[in-house]
Amino acid sequence: MHIQFESPNQPEVLTLIAELDAYQDSLYPAEARYALDLSSLVQENVLFAVARDVQGVAVGCAALVLANEEGELKRMFVSEGHRAQGTAAQLMAALESEAVVRGCRLIQLETGPYQPAALAFYRRQGFEACAAFGDYPEHPLSVFMCKSLAPA
Repeated sequence: MHIQFESPNQPEVLTLIAELDAYQDSLYPAEARYALDLSSLVQENVLFAVARDVQGVAVGCAALVLANEEGELKRMFVSEGHRAQGTAAQLMAALESEAVVRGCRLIQLETGPYQPAALAFYRRQGFEACAAFGDYPEHPLSVFMCKSLAPA
């Protein structure tokens, strides 16, 4: 598996994002979804990591939106046939490493209660439950988590 920071504006990556949206749509109503659109993902303050298999096919992605010393994890997704192979952990490690270099000290995320595998993954990665942050309202279909990063 190869992880690289790339533009999300590529056909393969857009397909991954569409798969993620379809999955999220099957679990949550629109008012409980807070996905970033493509124009938001291509901003200078966004790290966008893509996981590619040995053939170079995009099989996973994740974004980290940086603001001051904080980052918000968005659009983390690994295609179904490539799960449970360490891809998500590699994406997270790449984002965290670059985030620390850029002065980020805290990563936050919002996900939902109907994704037990994702919740378990985030806990294994050191994330803990926290209160709603930013502009997010408290909502029964939102789970908020955060993780402190050690300075470089």
